[in-house]
Amino acid sequence: MIPFYNDPYIREALGSALAQTYEPIEILVVNDGSDRETEHLQQFDGRISVLNKRNGGTASALNAGFRGARGKYVAWLSSDDRFRPDKIEKQLRFMNESGYSISHTAFWRMNGYGEVDKQPIALHDRSMLHFYRSLLVSNTVNGCTVMMTRALFDRMGGFNELLPFTHDYDLWMRIVLSGFPIGYLNEPLTEYRIHPGMGTLRHQKEIQQEIASIQEIYSQRMQHLLSALQPN
Repeated sequence: MIPFYNDPYIREALGSALAQTYEPIEILVVNDGSDRETEHLQQFDGRISVLNKRNGGTASALNAGFRGARGKYVAWLSSDDRFRPDKIEKQLRFMNESGYSISHTAFWRMNGYGEVDKQPIALHDRSMLHFYRSLLVSNTVNGCTVMMTRALFDRMGGFNELLPFTHDYDLWMRIVLSGFPIGYLNEPLTEYRIHPGMGTLRHQKEIQQEIASIQEIYSQRMQHLLSALQPN
């Protein structure tokens, strides 16, 4: 599922989704009220599905897309990022073999020109205890590396649309605290683009405020979970 709003990189994102080795795959683009770059969608007519909606922000686009998806599993690709060709195949195999309802992976960073770093971003300590500790401090899950069951998404009620920037962090917290561990596949399968126009760079102050609010809500319960996981 690809949320899209006036993004010139959408062609690369769609190309990477269409190049997946796993079949069959549903590619759903949620056009969140775009008034630019929509001509790129027409080039892929017949190979993708497009859901058009009024602009409501990323969380609303994600909710619309995941609720409209027909598969057992759902994955999110930002319109300025790319999947490696075997992303869906490898992560789906990991999910089926491990039994996790949700998982994330290592990833590559790339610049605005699509040039990928030589070293991927990965978790150095893969224990669940360390992961939960890190999640209490910051959002250590890149949303575009996540795959989850549609059933889990529905059970959690989707993304909080009142959080313009950290709706993903909030959802990961709710999932973990509801008793669903987030599995980790230590293989970089997504290319995450860093560029001047990205919201993460343009809205840093608002993002930090939202992070502080989320941590205030969930901190005590996360601390209790960490205490329960501590070895005797």
